[in-house]
Amino acid sequence: MADISTLFVTKLYRARLEGGVALNRDLAAACRSIAKDDTAGKRWSRENGYKGYTSYASLDDLPTRDPTFAALKKLLDRHAAAFARTLHFDLSGGKLTLDSVWINVLEPGGVHTGHVHPHSVLSGTYYVYTPPGSSALKLEDPRLGLMMAAPPRQDDAPEDAQSFVYVEPRAGELVMWESFIRHEVPMNEAKRARVSVSFNYGW
Repeated sequence: MADISTLFVTKLYRARLEGGVALNRDLAAACRSIAKDDTAGKRWSRENGYKGYTSYASLDDLPTRDPTFAALKKLLDRHAAAFARTLHFDLSGGKLTLDSVWINVLEPGGVHTGHVHPHSVLSGTYYVYTPPGSSALKLEDPRLGLMMAAPPRQDDAPEDAQSFVYVEPRAGELVMWESFIRHEVPMNEAKRARVSVSFNYGW
């Protein structure tokens, strides 16, 4: 009888953050206020075909700029540390550090094409506002580019055997993954903008 083991598992971390409705209310207000005033971010979004607004290339000080983001950082730090323990990282007495955090306001019809986050250890998104029809987070099996002549997976294969996994965004939920995992956001089919905060942790 054959012995089959599962090797090199990719883990996905999901959690509801403390603060719930109040946290999201304050974050939504902060995101929209910052987006309104961030001329450089609006210009970058327009020039790079991002339908909506992102502070990715314009602001690097959100936790010191706004107390709501400072509160969010404390929560993210705790969950990142928990995920690092789950992944059995040997941090040699150090810790993972939040080195970038940015706002995403994805308008209806907007997409975010596939990418990874180089030079980071953990990446993730916290969902602030997800109207009905909000686009999912699409995660790609990191082995996909190496499979060469492998046949496609059956439609009814279990989630851990699929080449792509779609994570439905839920307001108030944090999703984290290792930064080498390629991911994207398909077209936002909601009638209103989808608001989230994305981040990276480095070592």
